[in-house]
Amino acid sequence: MKYILLSLLSAVLLSISWPTYGIPFFIFFALVPLLILEHDISKFSKIKKKGLTIFGLTYLAFIIWNIVTTGWLYGAKNPDGTNSLFAVVVPVLVNALFYAFIFQCYHWYKNAQGTYFGLVFFVAIWMVFEKVHLSWELTWPWLNLGNAFADYPKLIQWYDTLGATGGSFWILLVNVYAFYTLRIWEAGRKRKSLILNSSILVGAIALPMIISVVKYQNFDLKPTGSVNVLMLQPELNPYTEKYSKDSLTILNDLLTLAEKNSTGQIDYYIGPETSLPGFGSISETGFEKSELLNKVKGFLTRHPKSVFATGISSHRFYPDANKKSETAYQTSQGMFVDSYNSAVQIIPNQKVEVYHKAKLVPGVEIFPYINVLKPLLGDAMLNLGGTTASLGVDKERKVFGNPFNKGKLAPIICYESIYGEFVTDYVKKGANFLGIMTNDSWWGETQGHKQLMAYARMRAIETRREIARAANSGISAHIDAKGDVLADTIYGDQTTLFAKVNLYEHQTFYTRSGDLLSRISIFVFGFLVFYNLIKKFQNRKPQEPMKKIVIKR
Repeated sequence: MKYILLSLLSAVLLSISWPTYGIPFFIFFALVPLLILEHDISKFSKIKKKGLTIFGLTYLAFIIWNIVTTGWLYGAKNPDGTNSLFAVVVPVLVNALFYAFIFQCYHWYKNAQGTYFGLVFFVAIWMVFEKVHLSWELTWPWLNLGNAFADYPKLIQWYDTLGATGGSFWILLVNVYAFYTLRIWEAGRKRKSLILNSSILVGAIALPMIISVVKYQNFDLKPTGSVNVLMLQPELNPYTEKYSKDSLTILNDLLTLAEKNSTGQIDYYIGPETSLPGFGSISETGFEKSELLNKVKGFLTRHPKSVFATGISSHRFYPDANKKSETAYQTSQGMFVDSYNSAVQIIPNQKVEVYHKAKLVPGVEIFPYINVLKPLLGDAMLNLGGTTASLGVDKERKVFGNPFNKGKLAPIICYESIYGEFVTDYVKKGANFLGIMTNDSWWGETQGHKQLMAYARMRAIETRREIARAANSGISAHIDAKGDVLADTIYGDQTTLFAKVNLYEHQTFYTRSGDLLSRISIFVFGFLVFYNLIKKFQNRKPQEPMKKIVIKR
């Protein structure tokens, strides 16, 4: 019962730390009960299957944490209109399994090399896992620890140096030192030691926050200009209207919304993810002949020196099968085609520029490791009214330059806004403000769209770029370079949001270096694993028998 309570305590502390409803300070002690649990079972318990018990109890904690923080996934709908149990069960069980496996590896390593080496290994393997979760095809970094402070930008201004992964490292170190402080007290009951370690612990928590508040109050980056942006929020139901309405009707509604709210010079009209065409997609080889895109150009002729950037669904056919891409799939007619979740920039008398979303949602936009998993799972993609095949991607980021002013837009599409180092690639390409095009209404009015909005605030801090966020149904927002939300909309409103967005050219240390602490952690993790293997090899190496020494007299 004691161990179950420790497991539940960690689950509660992790859950109540999370944005947008939680208090992140609990995250500094959320892993301590699990570290105590593991230590007590390893050292003092008479349980026979200790490893299995530790795995089960940590799995329980992480399942609860995943359910509480990402249970909104249940809001996703099946094609028949029912809530998708599959959409929440699989991510919760699999993601919790990964975290439980981290603890299991820590348990094995600590038993082999001792507590101190074990705690270093724990921080390293957790950081490595978070980096993997940002990179592989099963990517789901929603619960990376550094995200916990997303709604408290004043306390994480130093993310412009070390990023959200630096926040994860900070949180892990504090948890480990809190556990160490407790263990030292239990072992010696020395008051002086407790006071010293507690002081260090308080300093480790407070110092980065103090530095952050100072940086916030003394923010002095000077913009090189500004652009007037009108974000469009059409409030199109992603399950019904999006695929039943006529494409021209959808576009006319979007342009009417833009026309009614155009006051003065608008430099950018920004629409949400997959605004067009509704059902189906637009051929990229026919962009210049597209009735929809040319209608947008016609709208822009009435608004001189304006550009229109929006999300669309697009496709590209490959008449020659030998020239098809790796992600192309074969249609029933035998043709090979790539489907894309794209962003386009439309300017009269110029070719349409396009960027293809590169961070795809597992199970919805990409079939992870299709060559391995498809033979096992079959066609198990989540059909939520969108694609049921893996989409194509762009290997490099693109920036949309504006010929009428200094604006250089980073066309970030929805899920991409969770990825810190990924977003810095837009800035390295010259983007001086970030445009997030998103459709958050798949899950209804839940924590899902609120958390995704909060994570965007960290991208503003990391890159020191202002954000114009256009959402299909909310939350559209203007976020400044300090991560503050200057203006936003309400979920479910059909509306627009005007913003005067400042442009910045300065590159932060994080933009230049990316997830530096993650790369260091990978090196430390590799060293510790190699060290353990060497020690095992030395222990198994047979020792030569001692030779008898004969002393002659």
